[in-house]
Amino acid sequence: MAKSKDVRVTIALECTSCTGRETGAKSTGISRYTTRKNRRNTPTRLESKKYCFCCQKHTNHKELKK
Repeated sequence: MAKSKDVRVTIALECTSCTGRETGAKSTGISRYTTRKNRRNTPTRLESKKYCFCCQKHTNHKELKK
C-alpha cells in the first residue's frame, strides 16, 4: 500500500474560462486534465495552458482544490 504522504500526487487541472461562464447559458461541459506533480518541487498550485475541447481553443487550466 502507498503512503498518504507520497512525494508525487495526482492532480486535476480545470479550464478557467469554462467555469467562469454564467450558469444560465447552455454548457457543453468542463474541460479537465489529470497529471502528476512533485509536491516538494512545486508546492504552489500548478497552472498550464492546455486545449479546451469545450471552448475549442487553448486556455489556462488551474489545479483544483482537494
